[in-house]
Amino acid sequence: MSAGAPSCSSWMKQLTSASRRGHHGRVLRLFFTRLQSGDRGAVDPHPAAVPTALRACARLGNASSGRLIHALIITRFPSLASDDVAATALLDMYAKCGLVSSARRVFDEMHRSDDLVAWNALLAGYARNGLPERALALAIKMRGQGLRPDLVTWNAVVSGFALAGDDQMAEDLIRAMQDDGFRPDVVTWTSLVSGSVLNFHYDRARTLFRRMVSAGTRVLPSSATIASILPAFANVADVKRGKEVHAYAVVAGAEHDLTVSSALVDMYAKCGLVLEAHRVFDKMAERNTVTWNSMIFGLANSGHCQEAIGLFDRMLCDGARPDHLTFTAVLTACSYGGMVELGKDLYHAMKEEHGIEPRLEHYACMVHLLGRAGKLNVAYDFIKAMPLEPDCFVWGALLGACRSHGNVKLAELAASRLLTVEPNNAANCLLFSDALASAGRQDDVLKMKRLAKRGRMKKLDGCSWLESA
Repeated sequence: MSAGAPSCSSWMKQLTSASRRGHHGRVLRLFFTRLQSGDRGAVDPHPAAVPTALRACARLGNASSGRLIHALIITRFPSLASDDVAATALLDMYAKCGLVSSARRVFDEMHRSDDLVAWNALLAGYARNGLPERALALAIKMRGQGLRPDLVTWNAVVSGFALAGDDQMAEDLIRAMQDDGFRPDVVTWTSLVSGSVLNFHYDRARTLFRRMVSAGTRVLPSSATIASILPAFANVADVKRGKEVHAYAVVAGAEHDLTVSSALVDMYAKCGLVLEAHRVFDKMAERNTVTWNSMIFGLANSGHCQEAIGLFDRMLCDGARPDHLTFTAVLTACSYGGMVELGKDLYHAMKEEHGIEPRLEHYACMVHLLGRAGKLNVAYDFIKAMPLEPDCFVWGALLGACRSHGNVKLAELAASRLLTVEPNNAANCLLFSDALASAGRQDDVLKMKRLAKRGRMKKLDGCSWLESA
């Protein structure tokens, strides 16, 4: 063992402590640092070390580290290859990282076929990744193998169909689980609420939540349930009911739960109630990236662009790790605030300093930023240099800017590209018509309107670039 390296037992205590505290990044740092210390026997005597590291990978969605650990099991710790705990942790890691086929291969290679935890891990992986039919088929196969599904099994299958938006099947399965002797618990009901919200079935989600609060289900909402229902109130028309859920969270003692607080910040920010969002944000004892993103977006979309940038700087100082949504938020703030040079700097820093590859939404933000500032040719050159195929939001941002600045020639080019990408959206024709009308070309405006009518195009709401400039 290298000088100064902790003993195997003390190292394992550090690993376990970090895992229990939810410091999953530290778990992986401890694990891989120990491997690099040169002591080949440092980890192998502790069978719990590898599953602990794999669970950290699962929680972080870190598939690359998980694959590396898998390779280590095969090459360096072959004794763990037949260990059911390690195999189940490996299976679960792949499933939670969205690599369901890899999870299935691990499952098929397991020595025992009666490990209910392993069956449930794979089943939950199918359900979580949009394959509820496979989850159900696996549950049926369990019975054929002589294994009786437990509450975890049933909840995973119900969750799969709820997330897929198949409310009827989810309800049928709840009746089946009751016939099988299991009463739906808070996990079951939260799955139904969450699935309804994710599929924009807001009325159903609210009805389910009200039933829980009124004890109609004999199960009261948990922090996870409250966090799941709040997005259903993320608009001005429903914010009063959202505040009622907030009040319930206070009474239930769940207001300071990280997921609930983050959902409250997001709800208030999306409703434009920035002061309320900031009030919740400032009271939080800890924040995650989702919380910071919600607050930055809220400030940017409400016109508090300098404050949004200041909050981003504070996020970095606090040691929080920005993600691709963080940079979408700050680039939006730069665009609305006219901070072109800062936007350019942040765009470059995203990749060079933070290792985040630009996505289409970042390119759209940059075109929006340059276009609003009147740098239309620069924006077009930026599009031409993109390594990705521009989508409707990229071309739409350019078209909106052309409309505002009266550049009909470039507007024609953007419109032609936009109609190629999204031919059935009449809003594209209307936006181009506005640009033509601003240039006094009324005959061309009439032609565009006739084209829109002849094509029976639909006007799609919710495209942010329609009024971007």
